[in-house]
Amino acid sequence: MNDNLHEVAITAIIIKENKYLIIRRSPTKKRFPGMWTVPGGKLETTDYLNLPKDTKDYWYNVLEKTLAREVKEEVGIEIKNVEYLTSLATVHPDGAPSLVISCTAEYQAGEIQLQAEEVDEFAWVTLTEAQSYNLIDGILDELVMAEQKLHGLKSEWKRH
Repeated sequence: MNDNLHEVAITAIIIKENKYLIIRRSPTKKRFPGMWTVPGGKLETTDYLNLPKDTKDYWYNVLEKTLAREVKEEVGIEIKNVEYLTSLATVHPDGAPSLVISCTAEYQAGEIQLQAEEVDEFAWVTLTEAQSYNLIDGILDELVMAEQKLHGLKSEWKRH
């Protein structure tokens, strides 16, 4: 395995009227089936290779565009004002290393339309309500960070 190759994913804690969008992963998903999380997905080279470069050598806002695409595919809505929240790394049981960039974003438009092979349920929840869902480990802590950010506080990820 090339030590420099990682699967890169980006997720969004989407905020609408002081509630957060959470989704339940389809029971057929290989990783975390039937668990609750936030929308997002993997960066694909087609997210930028087929676009004109923004400078002579580079594509910009690739992660933001990937996140907008993934959210639109998974839940059918548009987002705006994507901001970095935290990041995490893992090596999955199949040996694949992943880097996940977690962001906050504001709901912009659209009605929820779930991508059935990816997601089978959704909920708009407060931080308190989120605690009663079977969330993937670490997601609740990210929601706490997002809540703090809503109140003008900056924080680093920690177990809450």
